Amino acid sequence: MEDVAGESVARRRRMIAEAAYYLAERRGFAPGGAERDWLAAERMIDALPAGVGVERYEPPHGLRLLIGRKT
Repeated sequence: MEDVAGESVARRRRMIAEAAYYLAERRGFAPGGAERDWLAAERMIDALPAGVGVERYEPPHGLRLLIGRKT
């Protein structure tokens, strides 16, 4: 079982991966943008309020608009 810090790191990574996927999807998965997508996703996830967990995670409003996800 992961410790609390390890769990937090893993949760952050999953959230970034999901956001990066949606950014890549939005640009049609064109080659050459994966690093830019990941860095943009990191900024978005790091801007979330403290305490947002994976089970309650909703993409930030700007990302929802970008990816067209309905909430």
